[in-house]
Amino acid sequence: MPVNKKKTVKKSLAGTTQKKRTTAKRVASKVTNAKRDLSVKQRALRTKRVYANTDKRRIAVDMLERYTGHEIYQFQPQIILTNFHYYIERFNHTFEDHEYTVGSAFKASSSASAGVTIVEFGIGSAMAALVIELLAVMEPKAVLFLGMCGGVHSSLKVGDFILPIASIRAESVSQHFMPNQVPALPTFKIQKYMSQILVDKKLDYRTGVVHSTDLRFWEFDEDFIHNLYVERVIAVEMETAALFITGFASKVSIGCLLLVSDCPLKKGGIKTKASAKKVFRQYTDKHIELGIEAMTTISQRGDKIRHYRW
Repeated sequence: MPVNKKKTVKKSLAGTTQKKRTTAKRVASKVTNAKRDLSVKQRALRTKRVYANTDKRRIAVDMLERYTGHEIYQFQPQIILTNFHYYIERFNHTFEDHEYTVGSAFKASSSASAGVTIVEFGIGSAMAALVIELLAVMEPKAVLFLGMCGGVHSSLKVGDFILPIASIRAESVSQHFMPNQVPALPTFKIQKYMSQILVDKKLDYRTGVVHSTDLRFWEFDEDFIHNLYVERVIAVEMETAALFITGFASKVSIGCLLLVSDCPLKKGGIKTKASAKKVFRQYTDKHIELGIEAMTTISQRGDKIRHYRW
């Protein structure tokens, strides 16, 4: 009996089409499932953050008020962070309407006329990460850390300013907020704005990568020092990596202006009580003045900072 070639071809084509449809459905199903799994993971990740966890937010507000002595309504949209009480004293001297409080862990002062709050949070990466998580509840427009660092590069001298472009995550806190492969970066637009202020005032500054560590007496560790040269960092300090990573995880825009307070790798360069007094007498007033100017004007003159939704 003769074979109908046309029917055979049609059946073959129909079978092929059906297989393609089945494959397409299978692929579409896998994509849908993958998206669903990703959505579940994203929701689980967001619940760890203050901005998406109602219970955590409530506790964080209570803790922020308790630690600073400030009520939540007193906080201003722009925040300055510091390790040193002298910076708060200069802030209070600058603004007559300042409201200064001492909490159980931090000190804070706010000026409604300036739209700025300054918080003295202590020293180290653990306190740095904590203060950012707590400040995240009031969704600040911009945060600027005015810190001090030890200069590593031979060209640096005491009194130099550094605008870090990144920080080596050699501390022990940031791993709790982001995987180790995520770089610790400041918010570019804040650094850009701070840079423009320095340029306008004809003040010299350096950029580069800094190294964040929990090791306070690193100056006496030869292996540590050798590693600094391998990393090509220009300075060492203790907070920036934790601030940058926690800020990124918590949707807090944060920049940083560091002041070189000592150059430990030079002869007699390690900071002492006497040299620290000299640093405060000669350089810190300019440091806090720059920070105040940046935060009082960034909301009017600075670019709008956009947070991506993850």
